[in-house]
Amino acid sequence: QVQLVESGGGLVQTGGSLALSCAATALGSTFEIQTMAWYRETPQKQREWVASITRGGLTTYASAVKGRFTISRDNTKNTINLQMNSLKPEDTAIYLCKAYQAPMLTEYWGQGTQVTVSS
Repeated sequence: QVQLVESGGGLVQTGGSLALSCAATALGSTFEIQTMAWYRETPQKQREWVASITRGGLTTYASAVKGRFTISRDNTKNTINLQMNSLKPEDTAIYLCKAYQAPMLTEYWGQGTQVTVSS
């Protein structure tokens, strides 16, 4: 079992920046956490993939955020971060962290953190 806790959300004006963090804790397990990712759930209740990072540090981004968001990872702390710059009102969403745990790549989700971008 993996527990994910996100933090860092808030209210920001258009063009501003926010940094999100997600801390993963493997409960009663020593299996490594592999790929981790950020998703977001819009006010219209659509869940969108935002960015992913592998254990080795390879990153991929959704086209809507590429060039503005940066995902990073610290394997020693089992944390990932999402630096969000040049924020737009359409970035308003609940941002959720997802992790895949070896060996079966079992999926876990965090509870989410709210990001609101005002125009």
